[in-house]
Amino acid sequence: MSGGFHWLDVQRIAEELADRHPDVDPTSVSFPRLRSLVTELPGFAEQPGHPSNERILETIQQLWIEERA
Repeated sequence: MSGGFHWLDVQRIAEELADRHPDVDPTSVSFPRLRSLVTELPGFAEQPGHPSNERILETIQQLWIEERA
């Protein structure tokens, strides 16, 4: 995948996490760690007015779980 992405690109983030961290169980990842994993993804850039919050992190975590299924 190419191009930049940000917090609202939850599906893209979940796919990137599944590809880059195949040995990580997303059900065991805390929100602070999840936030760090996301911000470390190549191409990720936070945008003003679109910060992460618990709802976005929950959505990313759920989609990551689904990606692994």
